[in-house]
Amino acid sequence: MAAPVEEVEKLKQTLKELINKKDKFERDIKECLDILQIEKNVGMDESLIDAEQYPRADIDVYLVRNTRHKVKCLQNDYKDIMKDIEIRLHELHAAERERKAHSDSRNVAEQKPNKSLLPFATIDLVSPESPAKHAGLEVGDKLLEFGSVDSENFRALQDIAAIVQHSVGVSSCC
Repeated sequence: MAAPVEEVEKLKQTLKELINKKDKFERDIKECLDILQIEKNVGMDESLIDAEQYPRADIDVYLVRNTRHKVKCLQNDYKDIMKDIEIRLHELHAAERERKAHSDSRNVAEQKPNKSLLPFATIDLVSPESPAKHAGLEVGDKLLEFGSVDSENFRALQDIAAIVQHSVGVSSCC
């Protein structure tokens, strides 16, 4: 079943919302890392104790610990939302491919009836018990199409013979 335009638009809207959340996580992480830079460039890995194993007096240890914790939580949320964005992108591209394929097949189906089918051959013999007889062909019937051959690309009976040769042993009925 083809993906309706509404489904594609809903996926696009969901992706926009997820990307906005991702951008907010990135801003929040940057703000937290800026706080850690202000606190004597302590970052995420710098030690919070001095050489004598006491908390450093030159930084706000409580603020640094809470900020580091917040960064770790935000990074985990960021990873989750990036996975969700990846999944939604795959869904969107699959839906777009499906919609395009459905649209293309509809266009081909719509174009086919517009094609002017002119007869290019007339049946002058139908053998008893032949596939042609089973298919309902009768003497005097006009051929509009035979496989991929039609009045536009028919050159000689060898074109039809080639199609028949490739179809030997292939059943065309139920």
